[in-house]
Amino acid sequence: MKRILTLGVALIGIATITTSRADLALPETSQLAVNRQRVGLTDITITYHRPLVNGRKIWGGVVPLGDVWRAGANENTTIEFSEPVSVEGQPLAKGIYGLHMIPTADSWTVIFSKMAKAWGSYTYKQEEDALRVNVKPRPNEMVEALEYEVEELKPDSATVTLKWEKLAVPFKVATNDADGTLANIRDQMRGHAQYEWEASNKAAQFGLSKKVNLDEALKWADLSIQNEERFENLATKADLLKAMNKPDEAKKIWDQALAKTTGPQLYSYGRRLQSEKKDAEAMEILKDVAKRYPATVPGHLSNARIKSAAGDFAGATEDAKKAQAAAVSDSQKNSIKTLIDRLQAKQDINK
Repeated sequence: MKRILTLGVALIGIATITTSRADLALPETSQLAVNRQRVGLTDITITYHRPLVNGRKIWGGVVPLGDVWRAGANENTTIEFSEPVSVEGQPLAKGIYGLHMIPTADSWTVIFSKMAKAWGSYTYKQEEDALRVNVKPRPNEMVEALEYEVEELKPDSATVTLKWEKLAVPFKVATNDADGTLANIRDQMRGHAQYEWEASNKAAQFGLSKKVNLDEALKWADLSIQNEERFENLATKADLLKAMNKPDEAKKIWDQALAKTTGPQLYSYGRRLQSEKKDAEAMEILKDVAKRYPATVPGHLSNARIKSAAGDFAGATEDAKKAQAAAVSDSQKNSIKTLIDRLQAKQDINK
């Protein structure tokens, strides 16, 4: 009897072993990839598997036209936004979405599904859509393994592009970071940043650049000046007062700023105005630099930019060479050499 029981236990053990399945991790044909990009303060994360062309007919073959496709291989391709965004101009809440597409010969539908845990598109349901947008595909150089790239990166937008075989499918994502950034700045300004002139000046400049919460931005500018009065924060305050239609107060603060400026600081301010496309204002600043600091690197460079804008490339080249001769560091000399090369090619160095 004891022998029978022992045998029974042994048989049960064998049955358990033979019916269990070992889940082995083996290399996948379509390998996993993750692409993450920060745009402003928003993180965009795309998780997908990369099928290979492998000599196959892809469009109208492996991927049927007119059907919902998983936009990758294996389980859902997913895209996650850490903050609310707009896709092709349409709003989309933050979150993780299953990314599907419907390809046709002339246009594609890009689908953001609230279901992000499915296997492929086999159980896709249109009622679970969070958003659909239509985009135009374009020809592309051959890409063997499907990939997603984040291109055309700007401070507040980027283009997410699927590339496979000889086709690219782009869709534009724009961030709505102004409110989020302001909230983030407010939190930081309650910490150590409130005691640093540069941090509070940057906070003020954000409000100025976005033309939002100018009263609050002015308080941050005042805080920066309180920490350490400098040309940079006085210039920020003057610009804020101009934006708030207070020209007399702005002029008074600007005069204070000029009393504290140096040639490099004023030249950098003029260059910042150029980057903001305020060309007329920038030229007035550069003229002031050339007048105040005539025999310096900033003075010579200012003259070069003024003459370049007027099309006097020969005169601008001579001034740039004077700046190069007065420069101290090799890096500055090399930077000016680049400007000289452009001027000799009759290119406006202000553009």
